Formats: sequence, structure tokens, C-alpha cells
Amino acid sequence: MSYGKERQIAIEAVLNACRLCQRVQADLVTADTITKKDKSPVTIADFGAQAIVNLSLMAAFPDDPIVGEEDATTLREQADLRQKVVHHVQQIRPNTTEDHILDAIDYGTYAGGANGRFWTIDPIDGTKGFLRKDQYAVALGLVENGDVVLGVLGCPNLPFDLASPHRGKGCLFVAVKGQGTVMRHLSDDTERPVHVSDIDDSRQAAFCESVESAHSDQQDSAKIAQLLHIDVPPVRIDSQCKYGIVARGEASIYLRLPTRADYQEKIWDHAAGYRVVTEAGGQVSDVDGKPLDFSHGRKLTQNTGVIVTNGRLHDRVIAAVKQVLNR
Repeated sequence: MSYGKERQIAIEAVLNACRLCQRVQADLVTADTITKKDKSPVTIADFGAQAIVNLSLMAAFPDDPIVGEEDATTLREQADLRQKVVHHVQQIRPNTTEDHILDAIDYGTYAGGANGRFWTIDPIDGTKGFLRKDQYAVALGLVENGDVVLGVLGCPNLPFDLASPHRGKGCLFVAVKGQGTVMRHLSDDTERPVHVSDIDDSRQAAFCESVESAHSDQQDSAKIAQLLHIDVPPVRIDSQCKYGIVARGEASIYLRLPTRADYQEKIWDHAAGYRVVTEAGGQVSDVDGKPLDFSHGRKLTQNTGVIVTNGRLHDRVIAAVKQVLNR
């Protein structure tokens, strides 16, 4: 299956969600909100982006359920917050009513599972990055019978080239199973293929991990890097932008190590990135080397942690991870 229509609609939906997020960030994230640790801007963008994406999917694929991160309960209870979300959504979709917006957000409550197909959306992955005006992503994946077949990652603040940030920012990664991964600018539909690095010596590899220590055990990451003889400091970056960095070869390893034994990853945090990296030639597994299993509901209940590599280094990274984690 070519997934041509799905690809087109997914790209349009993510681009529009990115535009909403950029407007919210520009209008509402200020030095004052950062100082006061006011999370309202990211909350508005979170709800608004999910509404934008869900409205597009519901119109194009009315039979497809959606696994979303948010529901509209809070908005129905808080009029001021609701009005701000509706305002920003209507800037993108001016003829959409408040009720339709709230219903679209609530449409993302599907439980997931192994049969049939569904979409999964993370409207803003990297909330703290968004509030710092740093890295965040809008991530959309299509899952069929437990397999992610399409992934679109919108990264509004990601430079085209980490080594030359002056060249501009705002990247969209698109991957369809069996069709490779491409990257384009948010405002230019020219696509170019991207590929993981061809590094097969771990001493030459760069790795990336979450900025927030609560998201990944950075002490264990340092021990793993030492075992692999990696001397370069890690690239710490928020959100699924890390998947994009690996997909285009700027890093060869991404470690998301469990910070507690009972934590289970959510499918929307990894579905789009998984397909983006694997179609670029990389490999994604959990810390035991098992493939990520998206067929068990809204969480990756069968997996622990996430390891992403360029493929050539995967077995060595998994061996080092198991040694450090005593698995």
C-alpha cells in the first residue's frame, strides 16, 4: 500500500499544528512566563495542536480512531483557557465551532490495540523545550495491526544543520514503511532523502539523550558511553527531535534509559520517530534488544526503555546497556 493520501493529510495536519504552536510560542511565551514557570502557553498549544490534527484526520479518515495525549475535560471546566485554545485553532481553521474543537480533542481517547488501524498523536513532545523556546516536536504516527507504517515529525525549532544553525531552522521528517525517510523545511515542500550515519566504530559515534534527567538515566548513559569509548559529550535535546537527528546522521545513538522500574513509555512518544529512524536505515529497540511493540494499547507495556542507533552499532550498544543495567 502506498499510503499516498495518508501521507499528504498527515503532512498538512502536522504543518498546521506547527504553525499554531509557533504562534502560541511567539505570542504567549515571555521572559515573565518562564520566570514564573507558567505552563499555560504550552497547555494552550498542546490542546490546540491536537485539535488541529484530529480535525484533519476526522475529515479525511472518519473511520480511523485516534490515540491522543489529551482530552478536553480541563477545557470544558476552564472558560478562559478554552477561549484561548479556540482562538488559536480558529486562526488556522476559521469556520470551526467551539463544540467541534472540543469534540475533536476528545476524539483522541481510543485505547489502541493489535487489530485494525489507528493514528497516534503527541501534539507537543517536549513541553519544557517549548517553554524554553528550544526544541519540541509535533509527532503523528499511523499504526496498522500493531505496526507503525507512517510517521511525520514536525520540529519547528530544529536547525537544518546542528553544526551550522545560521542556515535556518524548522524541519519536517516524513517516513512511510518501505519508502525511506525525507526531510523538508516547514515552509518549503522540497524533500530530500536522509540517512543514518555509516559509522561502525563506537569511538567515533555521537549520542544524544533527553535534556531532562527525569526522562532518562544520564548517569547510566555516561557509563555506557565509557564502555563504548565515546569521549564526545552527549547532545542533549528535547523531544522526538532526537529521532530526527539520528535519522539524518548527526548522532548515531539515542539512549532513553528507564529512570524507575515501573515506568512504561507511551506509544505517542515514539511511534513517529520509530518509523523515521528505521526508514532512514537505523534500528530501534528496547534496552533488551526487543523491537518496540505498539500493539498493546496506549503504552509500550512489553518494552523497557528505548535504544536508537544507526544499526551498525546496535548490538554493541545493547551489550553495553545490558552490562550497565545488569540485565
